[in-house]
Amino acid sequence: MNTENTKAQMRKGILEFCILSLINYREMYVSDLIDELKKGKLDVVEGTLYPLLTRLKNGEFLSYRWEESTGGPPRKYYQITEKGKTFLHELQNTWKELTESVNQITQKI
Repeated sequence: MNTENTKAQMRKGILEFCILSLINYREMYVSDLIDELKKGKLDVVEGTLYPLLTRLKNGEFLSYRWEESTGGPPRKYYQITEKGKTFLHELQNTWKELTESVNQITQKI
C-alpha cells in the first residue's frame, strides 16, 4: 500500500471540496483562493491549484470570466455552475457522513 499516493488522493479530493465551497460563496481569482485556503491552514501553491481548477472546469463544475486588471494582465475569475452546486451538495453530504463515521469510531478508542 502506497500511503503517500493515498494521502495525495485524499488531499486532492478535499481540496476540490474546499475550492468548490469557497467559489460557491463568491467568484474568485486564483490568488483569492490561495489566500482563503491558507487562512484554513491549507498551504496550496499555484502549481497545485491550476490543474484542479482545470479539471473542475472541464467537468463543468466551474466556469470563468476574464476581467481586466489595473496592475497587470487580465484575471480569470471562477464561478460555480449549477452542475458544480449539485456536486458540492453531494460532497457536503459525503463529508458529513464520513466525519460522523470517523468520529463515532475514534471516540470509542
